[in-house]
Amino acid sequence: MNNSHAGRDLDTSRPHSARMYDYYLGGKDHFEVDKRAAEAVADAYPGIFVCARENRAFMHRATRVLAQEYGIRQWLDIGTGIPTEPNLHQVAQSVVPDARVVYADNDPLVLKYAERLMRSTPQGRTTYIEADVNDPESLLAAVELAEVIDFEQPVALSLNALMHFITDAQDPYGIVNRFLDALPVGSALALSHCTPDFDPPTWEKVTEVYTSAGTPVQFRAQKDVVQFFDGLDLIDPGVTVGHRWRPAADGAELPTDAQVSLWAGVGIKA
Repeated sequence: MNNSHAGRDLDTSRPHSARMYDYYLGGKDHFEVDKRAAEAVADAYPGIFVCARENRAFMHRATRVLAQEYGIRQWLDIGTGIPTEPNLHQVAQSVVPDARVVYADNDPLVLKYAERLMRSTPQGRTTYIEADVNDPESLLAAVELAEVIDFEQPVALSLNALMHFITDAQDPYGIVNRFLDALPVGSALALSHCTPDFDPPTWEKVTEVYTSAGTPVQFRAQKDVVQFFDGLDLIDPGVTVGHRWRPAADGAELPTDAQVSLWAGVGIKA
């Protein structure tokens, strides 16, 4: 991997969605400008911290279920963001030590932290590629070049809290279908997506914060999130609020649906 572009376009003069997400998770990889924007979102939607936490928890559970119950051994995680441990490969390799994971992001900020994404088990493999979800052909070509994933075997496509940054003008369904078309039968799509369904006025304000920060967003209703899974076999419990997807039976009190405001699901390519 070439780190020579790690400083490219690292703009600290305006808020950045990945650094804002880091702030929501209680991380340290953000700047004052991100903190201010994140707090503006939190003023409009105090549940954002719960939403971010539940999104990570869904990713962990979905990864374990795919490894344990569906025999998945390979993951393509697009829109990786700033690494927050445990990362996807750590969760997967805790179940199947030989799991292979390719992380993809087009963000110089993520590239800066990519070394953290490479700490694989000896049996497994992980790598990071710099590529853009809006250009599936180039991204898939880069994955092939990396020689970590075998496209003859099932692959889990992990799109967590990514597609609400892809507006309808960018053809989000076409993008997802292009990736799925490249994957064999038995592959999976694990996807989470913020929604205005439980509190439209609040999410209008959240949209304004991101848009004014230079990050276009499109939060979608449940029926529009379900559309990403067209042609796949949804596994139980279907597309549901993030914390209700296979929750851990630990007796912990669950947050409200409005606090989480995140649709999540996993589908298998039959």
